[in-house]
Amino acid sequence: MRKLKFVENEIYHVYNRGVEKRTIFRDEHDCMRFIHDLFEFNDEKPALNLSYRFCRKPNRVTETDPPCLKARMDMEREPRKLLVEILMFALMPNHFHLLLREKKKGGIRKFMHKLGTGYALHFNQRHERSGILFQGRFKAVHVNKDKHLLHLPYYIHANPLDLNEAHPPSIDFLDSYRWSSHLDYCGWNNFPSVTQREFLLDFFGGEDRYRKSMNEWLKKRENNTNGIRDVLIEKNKTLVA
Repeated sequence: MRKLKFVENEIYHVYNRGVEKRTIFRDEHDCMRFIHDLFEFNDEKPALNLSYRFCRKPNRVTETDPPCLKARMDMEREPRKLLVEILMFALMPNHFHLLLREKKKGGIRKFMHKLGTGYALHFNQRHERSGILFQGRFKAVHVNKDKHLLHLPYYIHANPLDLNEAHPPSIDFLDSYRWSSHLDYCGWNNFPSVTQREFLLDFFGGEDRYRKSMNEWLKKRENNTNGIRDVLIEKNKTLVA
């Protein structure tokens, strides 16, 4: 195994799973907390040492649907200085996928360390467990070919289809799945503050075109996936961060 050197402004497919492939998102609370952490830890400054709770009637709602996660202390905060651009994300019961672009030198490593440590602490406390949660360090592959951008974003958003194996791949299922950035790329606000979508929406040709292209990609999902085996971390055992 060799370490990957991250380069500013370059894009990387980042992934990690639960140790022994165990479930790391047991319910909606866990998913919401992880998505909250994607936002909160993407900042050069240290994360605030606050406790968090679910709140159905918060004073501030940053996402579209309650319940939401909010800080126990409702305070003004300075604008974030992003470590990375979170281009996309998708959560599965025992793993997650991120598409990140490094904005600051060392940004991906710092962000992933904060994310992994913070979420594992929350998970262990909430579920009354101890020990490591993730299967070692996060994995990453450099996205540096045109064909990667032609297929990888669709592949990441199509991951939840594995939860619906009894039925043919359908964009309708993805439209009903909250725990990815797919809905935001369609223009249906889900967690709009988490991702930076301008680059890929320009690449896709806008929100409507993205959804049409996603639907077309799903019709040839297996063949399209075969074309990017070199950048799928599950198949690539040589690159670790």
